[in-house]
Amino acid sequence: MPPATVDSTFQKVTEGVRNPYGPNPHDFMSNVSRFKLIESTLREGEQFANAFFDTEKKIEIAKALDEFGVDYIELTSPAASEQSRLDCEAICKLGLKAKILTHIRCHMDDARIAVATGVDGVDVVIGTSQFLREYSHGKDMNYIAKSAIEVIEFVKSHGIEIRFSSEDSFRSDLVDLLNIYRTVDKIGVNRVGIADTVGCANPRQVYDLVRTLKSIVSCEIECHFHNDTGCAIANAYTALEAGATFIDVSVLGIGERNGITSLGGLMARMIAADRDYVLSKYKLHKLRDLENLVADAVQINIPFNNPITGFCAFTHKAGIHAKAILANPSTYEILDPADFGLTRYIHFANRLTGWNAIKSRVDQLNLALTDAQCKEVTTKIKALGDIRPLNIDDVDSIIREYHADQNNEIAAAIQA
Repeated sequence: MPPATVDSTFQKVTEGVRNPYGPNPHDFMSNVSRFKLIESTLREGEQFANAFFDTEKKIEIAKALDEFGVDYIELTSPAASEQSRLDCEAICKLGLKAKILTHIRCHMDDARIAVATGVDGVDVVIGTSQFLREYSHGKDMNYIAKSAIEVIEFVKSHGIEIRFSSEDSFRSDLVDLLNIYRTVDKIGVNRVGIADTVGCANPRQVYDLVRTLKSIVSCEIECHFHNDTGCAIANAYTALEAGATFIDVSVLGIGERNGITSLGGLMARMIAADRDYVLSKYKLHKLRDLENLVADAVQINIPFNNPITGFCAFTHKAGIHAKAILANPSTYEILDPADFGLTRYIHFANRLTGWNAIKSRVDQLNLALTDAQCKEVTTKIKALGDIRPLNIDDVDSIIREYHADQNNEIAAAIQA
């Protein structure tokens, strides 16, 4: 069905007043209107179970991300494999507007390989929780601090950006965390990172940790949230409210296990908060093609309930919803589909439909029926919808047959 016949301008119920879904104007630490994206489809996304990106596909994805407008593109460590190193070098030579980062262990061997690829910055990470210190790398906090200083100073000497992040931050001892962040901040990192590696954090915990960290470091803060417990997007938004600036995302949220904050999901949240800022930075109409590109590459379907691009995202079915949407889209939409190059859809072929939706369809078919007649034909559609599923052809047939019957009755009356 064509889009509903409503004014193309999104009619905001909050017009003339402060956006109630935006940043608190009294929260001076908030970066909701100043956030930046570190897009990690080509790093975290490579850890997705189905992912295998050859060089050609990596370049295609990198170019698409750049066209979308992401601030940074993060790549798999060049120390991971020889092809990873060659791919990193190839993407660095593309001349993209986005800065290119690579993600490495806090180890000098990795750092030497990384800086030689031509990246604009290096993201260094090491586990700080008791779990990872005991069962992963086996190092204590003194060793971590010493290694971090050595790697950071080496990367800085090459004149490129450096970020230091703890891994499994929310299961790490707070004193240990703050001490290591304070140490690396003093020697001059561009950013420190917080990583919810197992997706255990909730928004209150995120706000508290980011706000605490903000009070002891002078550099910017980056956050990386896994989605194991379904809080990745909410945690990302809360981190920005608390003063973080950078959020790690990936297309469709692909990554280790069930992934991280999704690019599209975060765009949905952020455009509701500050539409002007998001539209000024990111080419949202390219989101659907970008998601289809990555979905095809990893052989998955776009989820039906995916923010923005899921096939149900702007579909309205219930009669009372359809009536209101036809009158004013803001009644049941917080996002304007036109901002993403999309259209809304009134799903009228079902037993929940209302006469306003059917009247809209009658108009689209260029037929003339009164409101009373539209209500009568709606009753017929609902009756069939109680018996079996309907499709558009079913509804159109009922409407056309009813219209023809009405015309025949009029003709018969005239002849009489």
